[in-house]
Amino acid sequence: MKNKTRNIFFAFGLIAVIVMLFTFKVSFTQLWADICHAGYWLWAILGLWIILYIMNAWTWRIIIRGSGPCPISFWRILKLTITGFALNYATPAGLMGGEPYKILELKPFIGTQRATSSVLLFAMMHIFAHFWFWVTSIFVYVVIALCGLLPLGVGMAIILLFMFLFCGGGIYLFIRGYKNGMVVKLIRFISHIPGLRNWANTFIDSHQEDLQKIDHQISELQSQNKRSFYASFAIEYIGRTLQSFEIYFMLLLFDAGTGGGLTFVYAFLILSFTSLFANLLFFLPLQLGGREGGFAMSVAQMGMTADIGMFVSIICRVRELFFTALGLLLMKVGNSKDPITIISNSEQG
Repeated sequence: MKNKTRNIFFAFGLIAVIVMLFTFKVSFTQLWADICHAGYWLWAILGLWIILYIMNAWTWRIIIRGSGPCPISFWRILKLTITGFALNYATPAGLMGGEPYKILELKPFIGTQRATSSVLLFAMMHIFAHFWFWVTSIFVYVVIALCGLLPLGVGMAIILLFMFLFCGGGIYLFIRGYKNGMVVKLIRFISHIPGLRNWANTFIDSHQEDLQKIDHQISELQSQNKRSFYASFAIEYIGRTLQSFEIYFMLLLFDAGTGGGLTFVYAFLILSFTSLFANLLFFLPLQLGGREGGFAMSVAQMGMTADIGMFVSIICRVRELFFTALGLLLMKVGNSKDPITIISNSEQG
C-alpha cells in the first residue's frame, strides 16, 4: 500500500478517536478513580486481549492458507489484525475502515482476489461465531433461570425469542453464503438502494468475473477445506467465550455473583447481551452509547447495581481506546520494506 493511502486511513482513524474522546461523557476524576479501582486487573484485561488478537490472527492465517501459500509472516498478520480492528472500532458501520485497509495491505503478497476473499472470510467467520455465541447464551440463560437464579418473565422470554430468531436467521444466511458465496448477491442487493443503483450495476458489469472468483474462493473454504473451516470457527468461538473473562475480572472487584463458575456464567451472559445490543447499533463509531446502554441493561438483568455496569463499561472503553491507539501506531510501523508480490496464474489472467 502506498504511504499516501495509509496516511488517509491513519488520519481518518485518528479523527474518529479524537471525536470519541471529546464525546466521552465521563469526568477525568471518575475515569482515573475507576482505573485505580481496576488495579492489576486492568493489566490482566490487556493481556487477555493480546491473546484474543493472537487468536484472531491465527484464524485469519488458517483462512489464507486454506486457499494457497501464505507468504506473509504471522507477526505481520497480527499487526494488520490489531490495526484492522482499531479502524473498525473507530469508524461508523464497522467494516468501512478495517476490511478495505487489510485488503490493500495484503494485496501485494497474495493478489487482489485472494486478499479480498480471505478478509471477507475472516469477517464472516468472526460474525458467524458471534451468532453461535449469542445462541449459546440463550440456552445458558434459560437453564440458569429454571434453576431459580435469574428472572424469566414474559418480557425476558420475548427478548430471548427475538434473539433466537435473529441469530437463527443470521446463521442460515451465513451457511448459504458459505455454500454459494455472497459477494455478487451483496452487490446486487446494494443495487436496489436509491442513489447506489448506477454504481452497483456498473461495478458488477466491470468486475463480474473477479467477483465470481471471489465467491468461488469463499465457497471453497466450507466445501473443500472443511478442516480450515472448522478450525477457524473453533478458534473464533473459543475466543468469544474467553472474552467473558474481561467482565469476570471486573465482577470479582465488586464480589458480584456468588463467586467461581456462577460469576463467570453471569459475565458470559452480560457479554453476550451487551455485544448483541451494541452490534445492532453498528453505525455508531466505537459503538458510542450502545455499549454503555447494553452493559446497564445486562447487569440490571443479573440483579447487579448500575454502578457495576458503569464501571465495566468505562474499563472496557479504556481497553478499546488503548488498542485503538496501538492499532493506529502499528499502522506506521514496519512498512518500509516492499513485499514480493505472489499472485497465482489464475489471478494474473
